Amino acid sequence: MTHPERPHRNFYGRLKGKSLKSSQKTYLDEDLAALSPGAVSWQENPDRVPLDLNALFGERPVWLEIGFGGGEHMVHQAARNPDVGIVGAEPYINGVAMLLGKIRRAGVENLAVHPGDARDLMDVLPGGAISRAFLLYPDPWPKKRHHRRRFVTPEHLVPLHRVLAPGAILRVATDIPDYVRQTLEEVPRAGFEWLAERPADWRAPWDDWISTRYEQKALREGRVPHYLTFRRL
Repeated sequence: MTHPERPHRNFYGRLKGKSLKSSQKTYLDEDLAALSPGAVSWQENPDRVPLDLNALFGERPVWLEIGFGGGEHMVHQAARNPDVGIVGAEPYINGVAMLLGKIRRAGVENLAVHPGDARDLMDVLPGGAISRAFLLYPDPWPKKRHHRRRFVTPEHLVPLHRVLAPGAILRVATDIPDYVRQTLEEVPRAGFEWLAERPADWRAPWDDWISTRYEQKALREGRVPHYLTFRRL
C-alpha cells in the first residue's frame, strides 16, 4: 500500500551538500535512530498519530527548533537548560551529522532529532505541547516568486500556532531585511504579538544567544542580524 506525500510546500532548499566525513557517517549510523522523536514522516505515520512527548522527555517542557543548521544553538540551549526537552528538525543531512557530533562532544541527553521537514513534525506534535520555538536564519528564498516558500507564511505559521502553548515564545533571527518585513506582517496575523518596545529589542541578540555559523557569515558579509521575539496569543 502506498501513502500520500505531505500535502504542503517545502520551505527549505538542498537536502545534501559535500560528501560526509567518515566520522559523520558514523554518527548517522550509530546515533540518529536513538535520538528520533518517533514516527514523523507520512510513510511511517500516514494517519498522523501524535508523538508521545512524555515518553521522550517525561514532564519537562518541550522546545522546538525549526531548521537547526549545524546544531550549535540547539546543543547550547540543551546544555543550558537540562530541565527542558528540545526537538529539532533539519532536512539538510550534513547539518544533522554536524549536530550529532556536537551532541557526542557535549554529552547532552535532552534532545530529539527529526532529520526532515519541520512541517511534517508539526503535523504530529500534540496541540499546545511546545513552550518555546526557534526559527533561526531560515532559508531566505530571496527571489520574489519564491517568497511563498518562506516559513513565515500561513501554510507553516498556522500549524506552528497550533502546537505552541498559549503564551509560548517564538524567536526569529534573520539578516535579510525583506524577511524581517514579511515576518512582521505575517506572524502577528497568525495569532502572535511582537514583544519589541524599542529598536534595541530587535537589534541586540538574546541574553542566552550563541552566534551560529549563519550569523557569522552574515556579519562577515556586512549584513545586519535582527532578533524578533513573539508571544503566542
